[in-house]
Amino acid sequence: MKKKNGWFLSCLAVGLMVLSACSGGGTTQSGGSSSPAPEGEEMEILKTEAREEVLNIGYTGPLSGPAAFYGENTVAGVRMATEEINDSGGFEVNGTTYKINLVTLDDMYLPNEAGTNARRLVQEHNTSVVFVPHSGGVFATQVFNEQDNFLIAAYTSEPDILTQGNELTLRIPPAYDQYPEPFVTYQQERFGKRLALLPTATQYGKDWTEELVPVWKEHGGEVVYDGEVDFGKDTDFFPIVTNALNQNPDVIFVGGPSEPTALLMKAARDLGFEGGFMVMDQAKFEEMDSIVSLEEIEGAIGMLPIRDSNAAGAASFIEKFEGEYGRVPTAESAFNYQALYVIVEAMKLAGTVDDPNAIMAQMDAGVKALPEDKLVWHLTGVENNGFDWVASIAAIENGEIMHVED
Repeated sequence: MKKKNGWFLSCLAVGLMVLSACSGGGTTQSGGSSSPAPEGEEMEILKTEAREEVLNIGYTGPLSGPAAFYGENTVAGVRMATEEINDSGGFEVNGTTYKINLVTLDDMYLPNEAGTNARRLVQEHNTSVVFVPHSGGVFATQVFNEQDNFLIAAYTSEPDILTQGNELTLRIPPAYDQYPEPFVTYQQERFGKRLALLPTATQYGKDWTEELVPVWKEHGGEVVYDGEVDFGKDTDFFPIVTNALNQNPDVIFVGGPSEPTALLMKAARDLGFEGGFMVMDQAKFEEMDSIVSLEEIEGAIGMLPIRDSNAAGAASFIEKFEGEYGRVPTAESAFNYQALYVIVEAMKLAGTVDDPNAIMAQMDAGVKALPEDKLVWHLTGVENNGFDWVASIAAIENGEIMHVED
């Protein structure tokens, strides 16, 4: 896949501004004492015993604004793993027991804010690992993370984050470039070869579309409508869906936040569309059921819900998450939960909590050392700085979610 140079250069400029604008502050000390948390920052003051220290892990993501629910889903998994590790007495590295202090900052889904927050987390809290759950924030942070010596735990399926030559970036979810081939094959065989495009109007939606359309055409398909939806502004989907349906598509490509994506799909059905949907990985079937029934989106293909995972630790994770948060966990929560456990295993094997290069070098071994009861999805190792997950594609058939083998 070609590198998106314009996008990267814009992020480079953002990152350079971050470098010049940020200033230092207080630090979090071992033993859990800290300066007062600034507005928008979440910290927990931990009590430690002799030979115990506090390890700060950073998170910058959207905790307010339109993407707040997505941000809360990602951080909830990291938080739950943190609490479990601490409740079990922490983890030991070279004779010292560490408990984790999760420091979270709100970036409102803005790349420049994510860069600023990451720099603060390193300067003020000595974090060697920072979770960043969106591609814009990852690109902005990649400008300086190797110089500042911290690992980016990147929750984004954007493939290009691993084409920048950045050795301290770990991609957590599967890259989305693995999905177009099975998506296209399934939809063209079941519904036909006329495609309408109605993805989210974000850069992520544009990149997904750029990956999908060539595969659609290589299989003999044609794009009959090229549109996009700004879910931050558009609330009435009937006009744009009507325009798309006027071109008689067999399949519609949709995606964005789960609930508005479901409303878009429902609008298509209400207007008489009987074809299939290809749903980009940002939207989740398990979050759509309050808006649209599975019967109404028959023939849709997208991500297999985490509740359908048969991994050894899935059932206990789901039960605990539902009990703690009162909702069904999504991949965002589950993958980030598992990622923190893998990072801890890598730290133990590396013999360090503050050398990100040594930690990254042990990440594949950390996956293989992960206890089975923490395996909530099938993870086989690390390849080219990205977690290598077993494919998790699902389609709606006869009103039920069915696993599609790749």
